[in-house]
Amino acid sequence: MYKANLLEGKVAVVTGAARGIGRDIAFALALSGANVAFVDVNENAAIRAMEEAKEDAKEEAKEDAKDNATNKGHSAYACDVSDFTQTKAICDEIISYFGKVDILVNNAGITKDGLLLSMKEEDFDQVMDVNLKGTFNFTKHLSRYLMKSSSGRIINISSVVGVAGNAGQANYSASKAGVIGFTKTIARELASRKVTCNVIAPGFIATDMTEVLSDAVKEKVVKSIPLGRMGEPSEIASLAVFLASEAAAYITGEVIKVDGGMCI
Repeated sequence: MYKANLLEGKVAVVTGAARGIGRDIAFALALSGANVAFVDVNENAAIRAMEEAKEDAKEEAKEDAKDNATNKGHSAYACDVSDFTQTKAICDEIISYFGKVDILVNNAGITKDGLLLSMKEEDFDQVMDVNLKGTFNFTKHLSRYLMKSSSGRIINISSVVGVAGNAGQANYSASKAGVIGFTKTIARELASRKVTCNVIAPGFIATDMTEVLSDAVKEKVVKSIPLGRMGEPSEIASLAVFLASEAAAYITGEVIKVDGGMCI
């Protein structure tokens, strides 16, 4: 599915890499030859994901590409992405270990849904801190290293909810809309240094986050999707690999929806 040498020699940082979309993106980048820093608030989960990625690479990579896909020192880090100081320390560790960064995927995110009239201030703040400030924190601390790369890539994971809104998700929608505005600005600021910055806006994807929805809600959601199904994390990961590659060198500041046509 992935070319083992597509991202050979690249170093990628993926936040929220222990499960769901982030896990699939980290795996896909690793299978494409990148060295991956698996970052997650749960250190044990990040380590497990890293080890599983190595095993997947051993099974799927071609014999002559195994070294590229598995033996370049993937590493795992525990980090609360909303914490500016902690994020700085983790970024310093990553640079110390790998020596550089070429690809940053800001994926870490949470939901604390509720209608505006009943939403607690702390629920609004926590979602904004993780989803939006976390994106700022990692981009802030790694941008100088991305500018030193010959092909710096920033890929921010937003949501179609950040494009169209959704009742009961004022905090999540605001945070993901903020990620889009942030991305467009960073794309302009870093373009002169050949760093691209793009957004992937997933629709309803089959992950732990959507698994908690009732069957009735899932059925209603699927009916709203022209392609008639939820997406798979691997479908987001494939786009992330493309955006991280040289094939996407002339794409920046874009918001690419992966939603089965839900927000046409």
